[in-house]
Amino acid sequence: MAPRTLASRIGVRRGVGLLLAIVLFILPLALDVPGLDPAGERMLAIFLVAIVLFVTEAIPLFATAALIILLQVLMLSEQALVRLTEPSVSAREVYASLADPVIILFLGGFLIADGAAKYRLDRNLAALVLTPFRSDARRALLALMLMTAGLSLFMSNTATAATMFAVLLPVLAVLPDGMARTGFALSIPLAANLGGIGTPVASPPNALAVAAITSRGESISFLSWMLATVPLMVILLALGWLYLSRRYLTRGTPLDLDLTRNFDTSLGAWVFYAVAATTIVLWLSEPLHGIPATTVGFLPVVVLLATTVMSGDDLRALQWPVLWLVAGGIALGNGVIASGLDGWLVGLVSWENVPAMLLLLTIAAMAWAMSNLLSNSATANLLIPIGLTLAVSIGQDVVVTGVLLAVACSLGMVLPVSTPPNAIAYATGTVKTGDLAVVGVLLGVVGVLLVGVFLPWWGEVIGLW
Repeated sequence: MAPRTLASRIGVRRGVGLLLAIVLFILPLALDVPGLDPAGERMLAIFLVAIVLFVTEAIPLFATAALIILLQVLMLSEQALVRLTEPSVSAREVYASLADPVIILFLGGFLIADGAAKYRLDRNLAALVLTPFRSDARRALLALMLMTAGLSLFMSNTATAATMFAVLLPVLAVLPDGMARTGFALSIPLAANLGGIGTPVASPPNALAVAAITSRGESISFLSWMLATVPLMVILLALGWLYLSRRYLTRGTPLDLDLTRNFDTSLGAWVFYAVAATTIVLWLSEPLHGIPATTVGFLPVVVLLATTVMSGDDLRALQWPVLWLVAGGIALGNGVIASGLDGWLVGLVSWENVPAMLLLLTIAAMAWAMSNLLSNSATANLLIPIGLTLAVSIGQDVVVTGVLLAVACSLGMVLPVSTPPNAIAYATGTVKTGDLAVVGVLLGVVGVLLVGVFLPWWGEVIGLW
């Protein structure tokens, strides 16, 4: 009966979500909203639909993203079913969200990540890094977390977690202590989620922040993002390792890792290694050569497909739903700005008297809390456009606010459903909800404080903003 009960609950939630979305879509169109012109009222209807569908997941998140794009074309552009006196955006601009430079950046990152899995580079690198620490459980845990976070800088945290669990599962099976098994299993989602804050290609919220910052006439390079966020990532990783090693591992815990390595030495593999390394070097050296990270991201797409190192099947297997979700978020942000809805929403509250640090802490805490319940991508889609408008209205740096919101969204990892790496860890049966909740709250609270206080200060110290 349990599966049927769960299915019925999901069905009720989706039904309620769809009904609520329809009602909230109609209200701004039927009523005269003070302070909003017709374009703003239409965008408010679209925005409310997005909120409800993202929260309830009445339809898949990527389907909501596609709906956002379609509704903007049909309601705000020159192709609107009921014409506006002056369209807010053109249909071409709305559809361009699907090929935004940030989408190209992510496309290149995804192809490199899938190539690493195809040529077993990820598992072999993990085995290579872990080998020196195979006899010391606490050091092995640290190496495992650093490797997981390192891979997550350039791979999706979901793919990284799946890869690292493939390496770790034989270890979990032979560990004699249940507490030790839990500690090692917890380390993977923790490190994968934290690695997701380190580069623009590491997670969808980062891509959305880069796109939103660019739409405001500002920019942040690949290297600048890393300089701002990697120190924060390292601090939280160190805190997480200290907690896990003290809480779950006793001194002298036996550990016997089978870390055989078998690097692919075929011609295709060597081409992939060279292209991936070149792409990463170009990303990191952007200030020297001036080629935007988005353009560099298209390099592996062209070369790997042209040399048949990656095939059409590999291209079809990419995480296209994630790319659609990011595109929908870009379209939503652009529509909110073009229609004037962002200014109206920010104007509902008098923010001028709120101290800047308190405001940053508040929006970081809000992003963290929401991303524990929603996906971090959905939270970023909803908060980043409004957050940047708020930053402009009070004279706060747009780049600081964008990076802050993206990082705060990625810190939401309290529940098994908060992130895919959490769900993967929970599915192993070695991790309980309470285990995830304790470490998720610990790192989340500390992370929000660091994001709201340390990140703005650190960026100023190193001259990023």
